[in-house]
Amino acid sequence: MEYITTEEKNRLETELAERHHADSEITIRIAEARALGDLKENAEYHAAREDKGMNQAKIDMIKQKLATAIIADPSETPDGMVFIGSTVRLRDIETEDEDLYKLVGDSSGRFDLDYLEVTSGSTLGQSLLKAKVGEKIRVALPRGDRTFEIVEIIG
Repeated sequence: MEYITTEEKNRLETELAERHHADSEITIRIAEARALGDLKENAEYHAAREDKGMNQAKIDMIKQKLATAIIADPSETPDGMVFIGSTVRLRDIETEDEDLYKLVGDSSGRFDLDYLEVTSGSTLGQSLLKAKVGEKIRVALPRGDRTFEIVEIIG
């Protein structure tokens, strides 16, 4: 069971609908490839079957995630506390650099945002969860331990 935001839930539902549509198209590709004859040497048939399997696995994963996820309600989070959906400004104590991070349940995979997404299951995400402005958190990152100060919670 994991927390996700309403936005993440909507994104997953949209992706699920798109994958169901793609599944129909893949089924047509399989039928067309099957009509070509000998299935042992039919590369298009085997490629379409593989695509169908990968697409179905993704559909199953999204359905499972939606079935078990808890939608985080920002109105139930105490003011000044970081929770799923919060965007925070962190200052690296060593370098004094400041960056925006958003605590998410499920990463969108986008890199064109004004903030970096941090999943709640990551080391940084776990350290941020329930932290407050002014707190310093120490995080074991792949490049070594870092200490951050929570400067501001934006939303």
